[in-house]
Amino acid sequence: MSASSDSLPPGPDVPPDEGSAVLLAALENAPDAMFCLVADAAEPLWVNARARQLEARRNGLPEISGRPVADLVDTALRTGQAQTVHGSLGNDGPMTTATARPMTVGGRAGALVLLEALATDDVHRAQLSLLPPSLPMLPDVSLSGSYHQATDLSVAGGDWYDAVPLGNGRVALVVGDAVGHGVPAAGAMSRLRGAMRSTLLRDAEPAGVVAALDAFAAQMDDVEGTSVFYGVLDAASGRLVYSAAGHPAPLVVLPDGSTSFLAMTPRPPLGSMPGTQAPVHEEVLPQGATLVLFSNGALAGTGIAPAEALDRLGEVAREVLDAPGALDVEAAAGLAAAVAEGVRRPHGWLDDVAVLVAHRRATAQQSLRMDLVAVPSALPGVRRRLSAWLSELGMGEQDRVAVMVAVGEACANSAEHAYRGSEPGPMSVTAQVDVDGVLTVTVRDEGAWRPPDRDPGDRGRGLLIMRQLVDGVTLAEDGGTTVTLSFRLRRTPEEDLDEHRLPDNADVVVDRSGERPVVRARGAVDAAAAEQLRIRMLEASHGGAGPTELDLAGVSLFSSAAVRVVLAMARIARDESWRLVVHAPEGGVTRHVLEISGLDGLVDLR
Repeated sequence: MSASSDSLPPGPDVPPDEGSAVLLAALENAPDAMFCLVADAAEPLWVNARARQLEARRNGLPEISGRPVADLVDTALRTGQAQTVHGSLGNDGPMTTATARPMTVGGRAGALVLLEALATDDVHRAQLSLLPPSLPMLPDVSLSGSYHQATDLSVAGGDWYDAVPLGNGRVALVVGDAVGHGVPAAGAMSRLRGAMRSTLLRDAEPAGVVAALDAFAAQMDDVEGTSVFYGVLDAASGRLVYSAAGHPAPLVVLPDGSTSFLAMTPRPPLGSMPGTQAPVHEEVLPQGATLVLFSNGALAGTGIAPAEALDRLGEVAREVLDAPGALDVEAAAGLAAAVAEGVRRPHGWLDDVAVLVAHRRATAQQSLRMDLVAVPSALPGVRRRLSAWLSELGMGEQDRVAVMVAVGEACANSAEHAYRGSEPGPMSVTAQVDVDGVLTVTVRDEGAWRPPDRDPGDRGRGLLIMRQLVDGVTLAEDGGTTVTLSFRLRRTPEEDLDEHRLPDNADVVVDRSGERPVVRARGAVDAAAAEQLRIRMLEASHGGAGPTELDLAGVSLFSSAAVRVVLAMARIARDESWRLVVHAPEGGVTRHVLEISGLDGLVDLR
């Protein structure tokens, strides 16, 4: 029998004594929902304020991931043992743990039910922190990764994926499923992933990698039994060499929409039968084909035969790839997440789901070339065309801005210094991406730069700015000046995008109204905001060339990532003969963090 939340009985009005009154008041106002029940009653005997706010189902109790809590109570009364279930509260509500504990109520069989909302998802955080922070961006292959935790936390943890560039256009693709659940499974996954990356430094071929992981798992009880697929893909040719241990074969979707699974020789999971040979197979993916690697959770489903689950996965992948614009650069970053969402059951994921998608592009983006006259008025056009070209690559905003600022400095130096005292001459800008996803931008003129002025405000200090923003900068003078900038492209996994956005209460801006620029930070400066802080401080100081101040008076949280940014800027300032001024109120947490980090000796704290 259902009961509305309005009909549920409140706590008793007249407690027997003062001590009981205090206790009942505490229970009534507790943040977790509480129910006191008597067997065979249509409604709870008593509920607290939080419980009355919930949508009631059978016997006045809610549901957890589609499972009636009333069923949990029935089991507890029948067995005499406490019962627990984890999952989402109601329809897509917060993750919650429901516990039904049998007890005697007024001489009758009854139960106490506690619904405890999980303030933090430790398993999910542990899992995400151990997955690759970024995936390589290659011109011939688009990579997309996604991890989704099981709705029931009691079975969550242990699935993983990785993509490791090996050079010469080759990339290692791996997906696995560790034994067990929770943080221990995530830890086992972390050790196995570390062992794999260490093995790649010596031997990246599938037979050697799987053999090494097998030997490693045989020595680690919590890693033994892990399933894994490992392959090496040549992005340019489409040649895939692979092997697996106890793992399902990846799915291949051809350009015409037809699907098949890679040929696979069965082999026991890692460490189960040490020394068992790992058969190696080979396949060539045509241009336009898509490879979908997945963990066992993608096939999990109550009462579904394995063949039916595989067919369903193929249908989901086809639908995802057939969606309008699915293979556009920006949309392709979400292919793995879309596949994972497609295999989700009505009440959530029955197990963890890790998906890694590799789409072999039918065409690669052409290189960019601009031939201009080295004058300041040419710079806006360079910025517009370069920004559009970098966006087509799929670069994230922060990386794109960093490259554009560095290229802008190189162009500005050519425009201002190359032909000083003579008629402006030619300047060229070229950009291309090699097979390993390294972006190279060259800015060339036929003039000669003056030696840099030691005045920090001089634009000749552009080389310093460039070196702070990209991975590599070289300067060659031979019948002119050529600046070459290099930057390794990477993409943040889809499920981590929200993690890298600034919190709603965070803000980092540059104030140029005074004598020197001031970078003002407000709110929680976590890892994402720390990256914004780094970019803004480099922007304000022209890459460290000019004195800048940092105002942290409005900061509510100052993370270790933010401390590293300030330390790096303090070192740059010291090397450039100026001192960073940091405003942080005395007695505040931010000031304390800076002081215990030893920064008070490197910066002027005010």
